[in-house]
Amino acid sequence: MARITKWEPENEQFWESEGKKHASRNLWISIPALFLAFAVWQIWSVVAVNLNDVGFNFTSGELFTLAALPGLTGATLRLIYTFVVPIFGGKNWTIISTASLLIPSIGIGYAVQNPETSFMTMAILAALCGLGGGNFASSMANISFFYPKKAKGTALGLNAGIGNLGVSAVQFIAPLIVTVGVFGAVAGAPQQVADGTNIWIQNAGFVWVIPIVLTVIAAIFGMDNLPGTKASVKEQAVIFRNKHTWIMTWLYVMCFGSFIGYAAAFPLLIRTEFPEVNAMQYAFLGPLVGALIRPVGGWISDKIGGAIVTFWDIVLMIAATIGVIYFYNAGNFTGFLIMFMVLFVTTGIANGSTFRMIPFIFPVKEAAPVLGFTSAIGAYGAFVIPKMFGWSIETTGVANTALYIFIAYYVISLLITWYYYSRKNAEVKC
Repeated sequence: MARITKWEPENEQFWESEGKKHASRNLWISIPALFLAFAVWQIWSVVAVNLNDVGFNFTSGELFTLAALPGLTGATLRLIYTFVVPIFGGKNWTIISTASLLIPSIGIGYAVQNPETSFMTMAILAALCGLGGGNFASSMANISFFYPKKAKGTALGLNAGIGNLGVSAVQFIAPLIVTVGVFGAVAGAPQQVADGTNIWIQNAGFVWVIPIVLTVIAAIFGMDNLPGTKASVKEQAVIFRNKHTWIMTWLYVMCFGSFIGYAAAFPLLIRTEFPEVNAMQYAFLGPLVGALIRPVGGWISDKIGGAIVTFWDIVLMIAATIGVIYFYNAGNFTGFLIMFMVLFVTTGIANGSTFRMIPFIFPVKEAAPVLGFTSAIGAYGAFVIPKMFGWSIETTGVANTALYIFIAYYVISLLITWYYYSRKNAEVKC
């Protein structure tokens, strides 16, 4: 494949004759790479639920910690991954970062087969799953370089939205794949749960190995490093002097932090608060609807503006969270589930709308690192939210305190969006 020597996506003639096909090819390889990254990142949201059933003896706090640790390391790695694409090239970094997912996938597959494996070992493997979380920052920064402003919302929405489906996929596929010895003796012997049923919990890690290898091969032969996008960390660091970097970071914590944090905590929250319900039968639904709606949020924002979509979406987020509290207190699982689905939908829409706002607020070379940095800080929600639910339940016996804190954050986000971006005389109408 010939190397790209010129890249002018805002030039309509270049875009239609040449640019669009290259951008589409890179996007459709980036999407499965990001999908797998999210799947590996959230393996522990499933594995943590099953560990004690196969002979481990971890406390509730330790299990929530295992579900939360990938969020901590993933968010921290995003701070680094934010700046790597202009240094190493988008193709090169996609190959490296996707191949790195093999480390936790294979490690978990072996570690969970021995109930004597220490909590520290499990915690290290959980932390290594953050390699998947880091990928989002570099992936979004890379794709943002490929598209003109008019198409960025839809392209970034597709990359992130279908990529986010990896969260739902791991919560849907893993509970099924662990019930079958699909890999034979290669994957090890089964474990027995209390009712005598055999499960292969190691399959939750091993199932991703072949897709990762195939995606790395596709990136090697199908992706491009773009010319004209090189920049040092110092050159990119100019974003930190712009107040809108910090405002948009706050807003992305509001939506993506909620999405990934709820996704990580939801299975354990159901298991803890509604023990009569099979948590894994429902847990994948939230990340599924949130991920599927994200491209729609980007597409609608391309049509009517990201700020107005974000504003009204936050109103719905506040209402949905109040609904979660109401049905949680009533012990009504059906209402609790429905309200959480609405909450996941609203986080997905705002994920798309806020990321559409950024390319309109910042110049092209600043927009990419801003996308990465905001995604990095937002990803800490994957650590903070499960830990806050665990803290709330252990200290008060219920999850309400955590949910009230989230509502307060959403109300502040609503006021910020209105003041800076959506009101009549806003500083930046976007």
